[in-house]
Amino acid sequence: MFSRYKKQGKAEPVQPAKLAQAPAGASPAPQPTVIRRANPQRAAEAAPGDRDRKRKERLGEIKIELHRELLDNLNLAALEHAEEKELRAEISAIASEILEQKGIVLNREDRGQLNSELYDEVTGLGPLEPLLKDDSVSDILINGPQQIFVERGGKLSLTDITFKDERHLLRIIDKIVSAVGRRVDESNPYVDARLSDGSRFNAMVPPIAVDGSLVSIRKFKKDKLGIDDLVRFGAFTEEMAAYLQAAVATRLNVIVSGGTGSGKTTTLNALSSFIDNSERILTIEDTAELQLQQTHVGRMESRPPNVEGKGEVSPRDCLKNALRMRPDRIIVGETRGEEVIDMLQAMNTGHDGSMTTIHANSARDGVSRLENMIAMAGIEMPIKAVRSQISSAVNLIVQASRLQDGSRRMTSITEITGMEGDVISMQEIFRYQRVGLTPDNKIIGHFTATGVRSHYSERFRMWGYDLPASIYEPTRM
Repeated sequence: MFSRYKKQGKAEPVQPAKLAQAPAGASPAPQPTVIRRANPQRAAEAAPGDRDRKRKERLGEIKIELHRELLDNLNLAALEHAEEKELRAEISAIASEILEQKGIVLNREDRGQLNSELYDEVTGLGPLEPLLKDDSVSDILINGPQQIFVERGGKLSLTDITFKDERHLLRIIDKIVSAVGRRVDESNPYVDARLSDGSRFNAMVPPIAVDGSLVSIRKFKKDKLGIDDLVRFGAFTEEMAAYLQAAVATRLNVIVSGGTGSGKTTTLNALSSFIDNSERILTIEDTAELQLQQTHVGRMESRPPNVEGKGEVSPRDCLKNALRMRPDRIIVGETRGEEVIDMLQAMNTGHDGSMTTIHANSARDGVSRLENMIAMAGIEMPIKAVRSQISSAVNLIVQASRLQDGSRRMTSITEITGMEGDVISMQEIFRYQRVGLTPDNKIIGHFTATGVRSHYSERFRMWGYDLPASIYEPTRM
């Protein structure tokens, strides 16, 4: 059963019967090293935390040694086609053989844990595998081999998971980046990549990372959240959802603004559900995260240069090509550079209903960031011309925020209504009003309309979305 995955020329695994007794005339077997929990009398003498730490360190050393032996024994080329059950049995058999040869005895719990970790080391990402499988974890942040933080529910916490040392961490990083044809080392000390499940991966290694490699993994959510889910979670209200449905369906150009981890991509995903199934949509992203449900969707992903500095495909390259593909709408995962010029031109030249995200702390800051990106692209235009371009291209700015208690809210929906002199005129339609904190530091607040009627009310009505005047009435507390 196991020979299929063994390298040719290696000794066959020792059968269980042969492990029980040595052949006549053989040298005595080494005395076994037994790792057991302390007995009840000694347990009171030693600190439990110290015992667990030493046991964990010893198991870690055994795991590293066994992993090295496994790489020598396993036929790695055959692993891609192996079934999980067979491969786990093979790893368990080889591990048992090596433990017997080295005279190491483990109890059943430690042996099961060791075999599971060895399977993760061989086929997955080692210590990171349990975190990648945990649906409650949204981000994994690594500061060197001994510090792994996770984000759950918007809050960061330190885990008890560690790597053996920096070499162990670098081996896992190299395993990730080599799978997508990238390289990371002293000459190229940082890298962006995408895991097989779609999660975003970023790493920076020494000497740039001073105290050990820095890794950030933004996990890919398999089940996307819809509008109803976000309303139920309190991200915004049904009235705001009705307004956004009208805005997207009537092809207003929308920018979702917010900070890192504020829920911009989740919001963009939810808004895309209002797009009619008959429209042709093209998406452009650095890392493919959007999960559009429409039939006619073309997805593009930009690409960084290779180690020779060639082969780059920028978001602007993708956007220029997208304009030649007869899109009804263009959705750019994030606008952060010179592609802003092409995005605004697309919004102004018949591709209305397009959407993108930007990093900004408010609607007004979002407009300023668009101006800065145009300036950084090297386009020399008078500021009034730049603002006129923005005001005619962008109709709506949706502000997403992560609040101090970790909750995510749509804190503002603002319309751009045109120009007043040299200034872009804006009006806020909905906002999130904070009123206080609970004793356990949870934010108390509510959503409210500002009382201002939408600038696009007539457009909504002409398209068959006649919103009631009541949704614009401020909430009275």
